Amino acid sequence: MKKINVILCLIIFSATMNACKKDEASTTYTYNVKMTDGPGPYNAVYIDLQGVEVIGSDGSTVLLNVHSGIYNLLNFSNGVDTLIATGGLNVATVQQIRLILGTNNSVVVNNVSYPLSTPSADQTGLKLQVHQTLQAGVAYTVLLDFDANKSIVETGSGTYKLKPVIRTVETAISGSIKGKISVAGTLAYVTATSASNVTYSSHVATTGDFMLMGLPAGVYSLTVTPLLPLMPVTKTNINVTTSLTTDIGVVVL
Repeated sequence: MKKINVILCLIIFSATMNACKKDEASTTYTYNVKMTDGPGPYNAVYIDLQGVEVIGSDGSTVLLNVHSGIYNLLNFSNGVDTLIATGGLNVATVQQIRLILGTNNSVVVNNVSYPLSTPSADQTGLKLQVHQTLQAGVAYTVLLDFDANKSIVETGSGTYKLKPVIRTVETAISGSIKGKISVAGTLAYVTATSASNVTYSSHVATTGDFMLMGLPAGVYSLTVTPLLPLMPVTKTNINVTTSLTTDIGVVVL
C-alpha cells in the first residue's frame, strides 16, 4: 500500500509540474518598444531602422513587428517618443533587445548632409542589455533613450561614424524631470545627479524646454550649464516619483 501511495504521489507531482510548464509556455507577454532622444547640436540625425529582436533567457529570439523606416532622432526629444516595435513574447525573462540598422544613416550639420557609417550594427544588430523579468497580465513598454550627441563621432576628415549610445528605460519603474530655462535659444545642457552620484544628462531644446526621462525614484540635484558668459545654475532636493513627471518650472540663468 505504501508503495502504491508513493507511486500515486509521484504521478500527481509529475502531472502538476507538466501542467505548470505548459501554462508558463502558453503565456504570452505583451511587449512594446519605443524610442526617444536627447536634443543634440545637429540639424538632423537619421537612422535606418530595419528590425527589432528580443532575446530571452533561454536564448530564444523573437522578431517583433517593427515600424521600419528612416527616423530623425531629433523629432523625439524632451518627452516625445515613438512606438517602433510591438509583439508577444513566450518567455518570461528578457536578456537583450537587438536593433538591426540599415545603411541609410546620416547626420545633417550646418545644413549639410553626411553619411553615417555603422561598423557592425547592420550585420549583427546593436545589442542592448535589459535583464527584465515579466509578469503575466502586464503590458510592458521599454523606452530606448538614444543619445544622439554621444552617438556621433566626427573622424576629423569630414566624415562621421555612428556608434550608438542607448539607455534602456522601463517606463513603469521610472519618473522624469522637466523644466524650462529663462533664456530661450541659449545653448545649454542639463544634468540630474542622484543621491548615489549617478548622472543623467540632456541638451536643452531651442525653445528653452528640457526633460530628463527614465530616472529611478529618489532625490536629485539638477544643474543647467549654459554657454559662457552665463553661469551654471543648480537646483537641489528634487523628488522624482515612479510614473510621474516633476515640473521644476523656469530655471533663471
